[in-house]
Amino acid sequence: MRKRQVVLRRASPEEPCRSSSTASSLTARGVRYGECQKNHAAAVGGYAVDGCREFMASNGEEGSVAALTCAACGCHRSFHRREIETEVVCDCNSPLSTGN
Repeated sequence: MRKRQVVLRRASPEEPCRSSSTASSLTARGVRYGECQKNHAAAVGGYAVDGCREFMASNGEEGSVAALTCAACGCHRSFHRREIETEVVCDCNSPLSTGN
């Protein structure tokens, strides 16, 4: 009987990819854009964000300029916090070792 282990974690950009020679693994990545971080008061020396909680693409074909604009706040997608979600699926033939 083969065991299957699914690990969900958020990847950080500085974290290197690790692979194991005893198990075959598949990594799937997805990108999600979180809250808007545009400083609307930068011109006057302050700090104020608009409160937009998540990027929602405007109407437009994928890849067009309109699709890169947030429907909620009107900012470009690059102002929204980028979250990389990584899913690692590992087919293991042996039980997990504890490092003894």
